[in-house]
Amino acid sequence: MNRRKILLVDDDLMNSMFLKRFLEEESYEVTYAHNGRVAWELFGDLKPDLVLLDINMPIMDGFELAQKIREYDKKVIIFFLTDRTEKSDRLKGFGLKGNDYIPKPFYPEELIAKIKERFENLLDSEDVVFYLGRTIFNYSICSIMFNGTSHHLSLRQADILRILAEHPNTIVDRVTILNKVWGDSSYSNSLSLNVQITYLRKILDADKSISIISLKKKGYILQTSPTK
Repeated sequence: MNRRKILLVDDDLMNSMFLKRFLEEESYEVTYAHNGRVAWELFGDLKPDLVLLDINMPIMDGFELAQKIREYDKKVIIFFLTDRTEKSDRLKGFGLKGNDYIPKPFYPEELIAKIKERFENLLDSEDVVFYLGRTIFNYSICSIMFNGTSHHLSLRQADILRILAEHPNTIVDRVTILNKVWGDSSYSNSLSLNVQITYLRKILDADKSISIISLKKKGYILQTSPTK
């Protein structure tokens, strides 16, 4: 069985090396990065199962890195390890789809327990898949496949399409989508939704059995036709 891969991102070298050895003793494969930019350069090729992420770092901080990761990969687990314990920071961390927020200092044994629990939960989870016309939409990996060709979606695009796919041939209110995906229905977020819908339409256009229909000032309908 392949070892789970962990990307440890923290500018505190001494404590990071201690934690790295502790994790390796638990049979995890650990790669260390001393700032967010280096971590981002490593991320694509490494494809870690878990990112342990400090927030206060030079060049690219943990929040910025988490946002970039989530736009690219919805499934990877993110734990924030930080001495920033204000409520606003914790809310921002979870708003960026962080899976846990662990204040420093912490006991390594506590971290190991949380990691093991999270990996065990992964084994029990199933992919969330929708069959839309002749298109297969795998929400769990942010992927659309039609006629043997696949396209990767950003997390927000996948979230929008999932909401529509859960209510096919039914009007879904714009405000509902905005609140679920962005957290509020501000004007700027509304403009962003328009852009994402345009992108989704472009990807789905190859399958003539499905379409996203706009209803002015109301919302959207994911219209599907029976496949032959």
